[in-house]
Amino acid sequence: MPAVRRQETPDSHREREEETMMASVPVLEIRNVSKHFGAVKALTDVSFSLEKGEVHALCGENGAGKSTLMNIIAGVQQPTEGDVLVDGAPVTVTSPAVAQSLGLGLVHQEIALCPDATVAENMFMAATNRRRSPFMNYGRLERDAQVVMNRLAPIDVRRKVGDLSISSQQLVEIAKALTLDCRVLIFDEPTAALTESETQVLFGIIRDLKAQGISIIYISHRMAEIFSLCDRVTVFRDGRYVSTEKVADLTPDDVVRRMVGREITQLYPEKQALAERTDEIILSVRDLGDGSRFTDVSFDLRKGEILGVGGLIGSGRTEIAEGICGLRPVTGGEVQLHGQRLRARSYAQAAQAGVVYLSEDRKGSGIFLDLSIAQNIAVLDLKSLTGPLGLLDSKAEADRAHNLARRLGVRMGGIDMPVSSLSGGNQQKVAIAKQLAVDPKVILMDEPTRGIDVGAKSEIHRLLRDLARSGIGIVVISSELPELLGLCDRVLVIHEGTVAGEVEGEAMTEETIMRLASGIGGHNNSKASEHAA
Repeated sequence: MPAVRRQETPDSHREREEETMMASVPVLEIRNVSKHFGAVKALTDVSFSLEKGEVHALCGENGAGKSTLMNIIAGVQQPTEGDVLVDGAPVTVTSPAVAQSLGLGLVHQEIALCPDATVAENMFMAATNRRRSPFMNYGRLERDAQVVMNRLAPIDVRRKVGDLSISSQQLVEIAKALTLDCRVLIFDEPTAALTESETQVLFGIIRDLKAQGISIIYISHRMAEIFSLCDRVTVFRDGRYVSTEKVADLTPDDVVRRMVGREITQLYPEKQALAERTDEIILSVRDLGDGSRFTDVSFDLRKGEILGVGGLIGSGRTEIAEGICGLRPVTGGEVQLHGQRLRARSYAQAAQAGVVYLSEDRKGSGIFLDLSIAQNIAVLDLKSLTGPLGLLDSKAEADRAHNLARRLGVRMGGIDMPVSSLSGGNQQKVAIAKQLAVDPKVILMDEPTRGIDVGAKSEIHRLLRDLARSGIGIVVISSELPELLGLCDRVLVIHEGTVAGEVEGEAMTEETIMRLASGIGGHNNSKASEHAA
């Protein structure tokens, strides 16, 4: 049947023109926004626009102003100058509740959940706060929450959030945002704690949201994600707007150059040279187990090398590190440090012996955000800074902080500044300085560059290599395969709490590590068998 052509009238023509104009108006626009914290200028005259149904990446080094802008959009902070527009109309976003009423939602990078409440209660907390009825229909709440949660992962919404892993808590953060009736969703490093399979599920959901006309602001340091998901990319540097371009017109190197304002020719330092290799063993682990999460774990750490530990999230990597340094009780096996048995029944005993651990949860366990840089660096070794009357020697504390901050290249206003005032990369350097303050023999580092920009990553990688060459034993647990391959001299792969294999040299490929991590070809691997003998 032939199509019937509708006759154009003045009114319909005007309506069509209005629809076209509305379609060209950004769903969200930032105009000339500045944000000052006292004398510190976090943002200076930045602009940004988001189209309907667009996935728009926002890139920049830590400290570039990305999080500040997101907090302004989400109503957490107010701009010093400039305007926020929704559908072309200026708005004042005075609180997160106002942001949600405007259809603006934020998935935090840092977990912002109530650990003592259930998954369902956390997911619908905003809706619960708005309800007028004094009675709660928990059955309906849990049913609705489970439907949303099942889109991401089979997590029982009746469980308390505090009982979940960091990975699962991140999924709850995302599910919480999906319960909101949002037109704009902001994802801030959403995959930092997710497995590869969880990441792919999230990508599918983001593409579905885009198809529904929902607009996404996507913040990530992972170039592969940006080039897989995003339509446009905006770059900030030092709190200022740099550029906005179509992803199709750029390469990852182009984005990195705009982010850092310089060429990064080598992200990873030179590995241990053949002439530097030695058979001297710093740390030896034999048949270590905790009776539940890992068993029969054996490996050696040699002087001057960086040993990587790979495996899927939940494979037991973190638990093994905790068992070595006294944070988790072990039921069998032995740990030797420079040939002497390490009997660490607590972390304090392990640190005193020279084995320290840098947690993957930097802000939860690695540093004290409200304390000063000097106080953070001193906290593991207060005894050596305390005088005969039991008083802290402030000068000794300051001298140590100055020396270590200078050694690690911490960018700061002064050692009395709170750690919360630093960028993510500099916070991580302070966390490392805290470990170095006790003159460690071995540092176990869990996800040492998670959520850190490419420039800061390069600096930390070089720092780790310098520490290894100085004689400190370095073990790096990482979920980023490029980091394991680029930084480490050998990689130990863990699968379901046991050593699936060990790879080095030409055998160190992403495919080999993933096969072992997935339980394909593990345990009978010749290198692993030779190593455990």
